[in-house]
Amino acid sequence: MRRTITFLAAGSLVALSLNVVTGSTAAAAPFGYAQLNTIQKRLVSGLLAAELGGVPTARQAAPAGAFRRTTATCTDHVGTNVKVNQNCLNITDPDLQGRAQAQNETWVAVDPNNANHVIASYNDYRRGDGTCGVSYSQNAGKTWADATTPNGFTRGTAFGGARQYWQAGGDTSVAWDSRGNAYLSCQVFLRGLVASANPDQSSAFYVYRSTGTNGASFNFPGRPVAEHNDVAGAGDFLLDKQLLTVDNSRTSPFRDRVYVTWTTFAADGTGYIYEAYSADYGESFSAPVLVSSTSALCDNTFGLPTPQGTCNENQFSQPFTAPDGTLYVTYANFNNAVVAPENRNQILLSKSTDGGASFSPPVRVGYYNDLPDCATYQNGADPGRACVPEKGPSANSIFRASNYPIGAVDPTHPSRVVVTYGSYLNRNSNETTGCTPAGFSAAGTNLYTGVKTTCNNDIVLSVSTNGGASFVNTEPRTAPVVTTAKGQARSDQFFQGAAYTPNGALAVSYYDRQYGSDSNTGFSDITVSQSRNASSFRHDRATTSSMPPPTQFNGTFYGDYAAVAVTNHTAYPVWSDTRPVDLFLCPGTGTTTTPPAVCQAGAANASVANDQDIYTVGVPIR
Repeated sequence: MRRTITFLAAGSLVALSLNVVTGSTAAAAPFGYAQLNTIQKRLVSGLLAAELGGVPTARQAAPAGAFRRTTATCTDHVGTNVKVNQNCLNITDPDLQGRAQAQNETWVAVDPNNANHVIASYNDYRRGDGTCGVSYSQNAGKTWADATTPNGFTRGTAFGGARQYWQAGGDTSVAWDSRGNAYLSCQVFLRGLVASANPDQSSAFYVYRSTGTNGASFNFPGRPVAEHNDVAGAGDFLLDKQLLTVDNSRTSPFRDRVYVTWTTFAADGTGYIYEAYSADYGESFSAPVLVSSTSALCDNTFGLPTPQGTCNENQFSQPFTAPDGTLYVTYANFNNAVVAPENRNQILLSKSTDGGASFSPPVRVGYYNDLPDCATYQNGADPGRACVPEKGPSANSIFRASNYPIGAVDPTHPSRVVVTYGSYLNRNSNETTGCTPAGFSAAGTNLYTGVKTTCNNDIVLSVSTNGGASFVNTEPRTAPVVTTAKGQARSDQFFQGAAYTPNGALAVSYYDRQYGSDSNTGFSDITVSQSRNASSFRHDRATTSSMPPPTQFNGTFYGDYAAVAVTNHTAYPVWSDTRPVDLFLCPGTGTTTTPPAVCQAGAANASVANDQDIYTVGVPIR
């Protein structure tokens, strides 16, 4: 019997009145990426796609190229860039490259009471499976130490036992409240029969609080935001892509309220956005509240059910707050009708003025065009996913990538709400330059003329001056962009983070291919752009040298996002860095006659196989 999900008219999930989705009595069956429909495959996060078998996670042979002996090192710096995660590289079998090694997909936050306290989170694969990694600094990001998140098991009340053990986790985010507590949001799940003899495919979101240690330790067990019981392994429901924020405004009527938003992918093919809040410092959370609802802006429902409204396909939600306690949630929506060859979608924003108990109908922040289908333009690589193709004939940049929104409120002008997002069509890349939309691939991802020649992805800026009631310049071909440097007009920028300083400077960080030969090699750098008027920007290169295309996970998984945190004087971009070299056991060593030795080697998409470590640097706000 397939589990049905019912909803309250007010938007709370009935089965989740205690933050629990009831389990199914269906017979256990393997479930993974292949069982999602086309639109869900397009939208599901890179973390879940990788863990559910939707992207290659293992090489079938040793890395390409000759092995060369080297010395194992454990550096803490690359130039002035500082390593955040403090582990040394594990030597992994070549067919499992990335496992027990990689760190990717970052979030970062600064204590509003003490600018020396910085915490960063990320997907952490050092134990083999992904988990929720956290590092902390108590000297303004100059040095870092790792925390160990206590997420091996949680209370099993929702799952029919005393404990529920988890195989994997990730999709992290962190935030501080106004009283010096830090919070971590962590997604955990089991993978069912695709990975082991255990049919359990349960999943959940938990929030952990650090009290008194500035991110060095967290409470145990985590407090549930949403728990989905699928012990039987029906595999007909996915919790995905949660993000957290805390209202740390001292003037807010909802001071220190903790908010989490996420996407639910259901067996009926839909993907709705939900939110839950905690009014007791993360000790308990409300029943989920619907964010994405019915709107005339959503005029294409793909022939799928609309149990919670016509905006039934969404992803990449991000919550953020204003000084007066208003909660905003911005997200990518795919329900706008288009006529071929147009392939744009839309960024929406919903807001709550009652502490997350209810939301207004969405408004359109702007249209955007997502990145191009990878398989079409990169020699068949990473089918069903978008990526950021480099210019020219090579096909080295094959990691999954999507455009998403990140918003912030100017604390010095609280009615000014800014949302940033990427768009492949923009004022620098459109029909006048030879970059034109060409509809969708069979997998539902975007096609264009001009890919690898004239197209480029820019970071678009949409501004509301009336508290999010409306936004101007919603057309990406004419909208202002953050990426205004001369070299950015024909190069790609992607994976942006954005934040306002307390004194009103907007900082936006992103991966950037404007430097050197990045555009032609698929290398990337990190740039921080800043503005006092949300109009004109100055740009600072954060990386001290360019990063090669990632080779971990067969080059296809680099995370889905990267963040930035700010003080009045400093921006802290935090990114996944591929400059560290991957190491392998040298062939013919580790035998009865030859001691083990370490080697570096080539990769299919890079001259030297590389690791993924988390790095940062303080960039002055001027």
